[in-house]
Amino acid sequence: MASFQENLNKYADLAVRVGVNVQQGQILVVNAPVESAEFVRMITEKAYQAGASEVRVNWNDEKITRLKYEHAADEVFSEAPKWYAGEMTELAERGAAVLHVLAENPDLLKGIKQERIAANQKARGQAMTKYRAYQQADKFSWCLIAVPSPEWADKVFPDAPKEERVQKLWDAIFHTVRVDQDNPVEAWTEHLKTLDEKSKILNEKKYKKLHYIAPGTDLTIELPEGHIWAAGESFNEKGHSFVANMPTEEVFTAPLKTGVNGYVSSTKPLSYGGNIIDKFTITFENGRIVKVEAEEGQQVLEHLVEMDEGSHYLGEVALVPHQSPISESNILYFNTLFDENASNHLAIGSAYAFCLEGGKDMTQEQLSERGLNTSVTHVDFMIGSGEMDIFGITADGKEEPVFKNGNWAF
Repeated sequence: MASFQENLNKYADLAVRVGVNVQQGQILVVNAPVESAEFVRMITEKAYQAGASEVRVNWNDEKITRLKYEHAADEVFSEAPKWYAGEMTELAERGAAVLHVLAENPDLLKGIKQERIAANQKARGQAMTKYRAYQQADKFSWCLIAVPSPEWADKVFPDAPKEERVQKLWDAIFHTVRVDQDNPVEAWTEHLKTLDEKSKILNEKKYKKLHYIAPGTDLTIELPEGHIWAAGESFNEKGHSFVANMPTEEVFTAPLKTGVNGYVSSTKPLSYGGNIIDKFTITFENGRIVKVEAEEGQQVLEHLVEMDEGSHYLGEVALVPHQSPISESNILYFNTLFDENASNHLAIGSAYAFCLEGGKDMTQEQLSERGLNTSVTHVDFMIGSGEMDIFGITADGKEEPVFKNGNWAF
């Protein structure tokens, strides 16, 4: 059995070789919490070994973030971070790879005025518009991974002895990203092939609509003409592969912006803006969100939907079988990177350009004309369960099972 340090080493190697797939002469940008310093140093060394010309690290500290939200002047939260947006956009244009290391406390901003959080999210989203467009068109390589923090581990494993919680979360993360296997890189190669096979079947079907039925859910989602189902592996504009989410269990596409009707209920809590939104139902008419109801986090959800015009619509439709490794672990992570890969999910906000034939080379206006949504935000929420059935409806009205009792029907 591999030691913790051996697994940590394999994780860093996986992030560099498969996640962002660092190339000779490429800049790597790492956004990471200060608690992950040892791990980020390992990533940095492996990136240079892989040929990176430079590794730039942007540190963040949740305690300082909390202090800012508690004490800073109100106007600060409406100020766009133009310097950061400008630097990240320039680096994306230069073909840099970006690795995000997450260790978020799901309750970080609990009790903070929602107006401050909403203002900051909107200002940041607007500033990052060009960068996000590059990201959603696969112009550069990027990847999200996670490491534990004590606060996050406390939330996930509240019943475990306090001194064991962080290690339990490490072990869970290692398992979900296949680091606990003998050869994680080889395991990922096989896993990505399996996901690709599902996306190929869906792309051959060319469904006109999807119909979701489950307790609290009766939703029809129309798909745009020329939509593409994507899986875990992506390719940047230079043709180099990368994996944007580690872990990933999803096959996903973009919905037709105005083609969503009915209502859908969440099946897992959503950690958003340092708060939890739970047990919520969203109702759609002609694509637009017309009603939201949440037992917890109602105001947070309302602010999310009111972010801009595009946040009233969906930008992603993702299929994840209930019988997937993260789902079967029965661990609720309170972190979308993990929870979305245990459940079918949808995303409020912007759509990925690469989910449309020729979309990578289209302008935002052209994408909008083809029915894809644009927004300053993109937030996934979980809707899947073992009780969900999904039917694909063909152009001639024929209905076929895609999911039965939460799992693939083919």
